[in-house]
Amino acid sequence: MKIICIGLNYRRHALEMGSPFPEEPVVFLKPDSALLKNNKPFFLPDFSTNIHYEVELVIKISKLGKGIDAKFARRYYDEVTLGIDITARDLQGKLGKAGMPWEISKAFDGAAPIGKFIPVSEFKDIQNIDFRLVINEKTVQKSNSSDMIFNVNEIIAYVSRFFTLKTGDLIFTGTPSGVGPLHRNDNLVAYLNDKPLLDFMIK
Repeated sequence: MKIICIGLNYRRHALEMGSPFPEEPVVFLKPDSALLKNNKPFFLPDFSTNIHYEVELVIKISKLGKGIDAKFARRYYDEVTLGIDITARDLQGKLGKAGMPWEISKAFDGAAPIGKFIPVSEFKDIQNIDFRLVINEKTVQKSNSSDMIFNVNEIIAYVSRFFTLKTGDLIFTGTPSGVGPLHRNDNLVAYLNDKPLLDFMIK
């Protein structure tokens, strides 16, 4: 399975980062070894001193597809959850300034915690879902999927031009504003509407 991630896909986050809105989805990948399931703790790595959280809506692909038209994309996913795109911000900045690929800042072991999946059918509109991240009982990120620059169906259409989507593939659809650093003993709880789907510790 693949973990496909979209960068700079929330208007307020792009403004927060001082970046122009992208003309096309910004795509990068994480390996399956980045997955962190079942609320297992995340252990801070020794290669970075500036590890950040980025909460994201995550879509699970439900059937094989290639070259999918956006108007048919809804047929290719039926479950959704929240995940954290954990980022070594210092490595990302260093590599980005050098014009080098920065996968090692995003794709390391455990850098993709995901929560419990729930049916998309529970929501009237995938592009109108509230979600938030709470760390140590303080809300640090709060948004609605309507703030996406590229909506879920547009993302699926775009990435399926380049990658065959397979059952079980995951798409991290971008993070809203409010990203920040993680510290040992932080407790992260991610809510979709008012339902907690992810609850884990930083060690």
